[in-house]
Amino acid sequence: MNTKTPAQRADRREFVAKLIAAIPDALIVTGLGSASYDVFASGDRERNYYLWGAMGGAASLGLGLALAQRDKSVVVITGDGEQLMGIGSLGTIGVKQPKNLSIVMLDNGHFGETGMQRSHSSLGADLVAVARGFGIADAFSVSSIDACEDLAERINARRQTTFAQVFIDANEPPRALPPRDGSYIKNRFRAALGFTPF
Repeated sequence: MNTKTPAQRADRREFVAKLIAAIPDALIVTGLGSASYDVFASGDRERNYYLWGAMGGAASLGLGLALAQRDKSVVVITGDGEQLMGIGSLGTIGVKQPKNLSIVMLDNGHFGETGMQRSHSSLGADLVAVARGFGIADAFSVSSIDACEDLAERINARRQTTFAQVFIDANEPPRALPPRDGSYIKNRFRAALGFTPF
C-alpha cells in the first residue's frame, strides 16, 4: 500500500517547464493527453515526440529510443493513468537497464482524459515500489518544484535508469495542443537526429 501520498503537490506546468529548461539536449517522449499538453506548453521542440492515441506506449517507445541513442538522454514524461496502462513496460526497462532512460510520471491520482476518475495511485498502489520490484533501483517520488534540479542532474548524467513519480495537483490547465500529424512529428524528430525521412 502507498501510504506516502503527500499533502503538498507540485504545479504540473511549472514543474515540466522547469525540468525541460534544465535538460535542453534530452530527447523527450510524451504520454498522450495532459503530459503532451504540459510539454508542448513549455515550448515546442524538434526533439519532442508527442504520442496521440497510444495509451500505455510512452515508456516502451522511450526504451527503444534509449537503446538506439545511447549517447543521448531520453526522458519519458507521462501520467499515472498512461503508465498504469503500460505497466509491463517497466519490467522490460528493468531488465534492459538503459542508463540514459528516465521515466518522469506526473501523478495526479486521476485518469484525466476519461473524466477524472481516481486512478490506482490514489487508491493504494505504490508505483515506486512497482518500479523497484521490476528492477529499477533509482525509483523515487517527489512533490515539490525544488526537486527539478536533482532530477535534471540525474537525467543529464545518464548514470542509471531512473523512475520519478512526481505528485502534481489534480487540476486541468488550459490545453496546449501539439501537432497531431504523426508523420510530421516522426519526420521532424528523425531530422533532428540527423536521419532523412523514409
